[in-house]
Amino acid sequence: MLKTNRDKLICQSVVGEITSPQGGINPYRVNPDGHADIYPGVGGITYNLRIGDLASGWFADHVEPGVSISNLTQIAGQPGPNRALNQFSCVGNTARIISGDAKGKSGQVTGKHGGIEHVLIDFEPETLDLLAIGDKIQIKATGCGLALTESPVKIINLDPDLLEAMDLKIGNNGAVEVGVTHIIPARIMGSGIGSPHSHSGDYDVQLFDQVTVEEFGLDDLRLGDLVAITNADATYGRIYKTGGMVIGVVVHSDCVLAGHGPGVMVAMSSRDGLINPRITPDANLKNYFQKL
Repeated sequence: MLKTNRDKLICQSVVGEITSPQGGINPYRVNPDGHADIYPGVGGITYNLRIGDLASGWFADHVEPGVSISNLTQIAGQPGPNRALNQFSCVGNTARIISGDAKGKSGQVTGKHGGIEHVLIDFEPETLDLLAIGDKIQIKATGCGLALTESPVKIINLDPDLLEAMDLKIGNNGAVEVGVTHIIPARIMGSGIGSPHSHSGDYDVQLFDQVTVEEFGLDDLRLGDLVAITNADATYGRIYKTGGMVIGVVVHSDCVLAGHGPGVMVAMSSRDGLINPRITPDANLKNYFQKL
């Protein structure tokens, strides 16, 4: 049995509304080769892209799988409710629909996307068909502060039940062995690097260098994959750190903009390299959720 401090954690409600996709004043996005086009992007209800699907190969830019929510309520002019939604929601948390035709149906949090600050949720297809933009979804947020009692490896953004479903192994020195689908070099991490907010948002894997993509087999990244980022640390913000290791979850699709790519939300971090990634082809949220 994995030993954690889960009995000390708070479980608290946070809420958001399904967002609308947005188009810019200039709708065109230009890729590094100079080609401009108009692409579906963030927000809304995405019916044909869910965890387990490929993150690349779509005619899309930053598309979020399933349902995207935010909380635009302002308190004293500050976006406190949306910050709480993004900081306290954890992957694997139960999300229940509390308004609209799908009221009472439940799904699970699959990640967070920075910049626009969305929380992403997976529902079954029949539930997606009942949803509408503006429907409210409440999350039983628990996992903030989750820690392994036998390891200094930092756990971030994970529900305690999901952590136990991931079949971690703890070594005598506190090193954590965890299954991942891919190992990614920190040199290709782009947008989001340098952010101090590991408890919200994500950072992107640049896939523009085909030599690196082929070397590390990154053309089959899937939404919901657990991946390892080498020479990286995100204990208190996302940085380059020789010898460090970050475990993340792929949360959104590939992108055409320079410096962008499939987004990775931080799930674990060790600045001292006390994470040992184990290539496990089925290390995907879709499979772990079946164990919950």
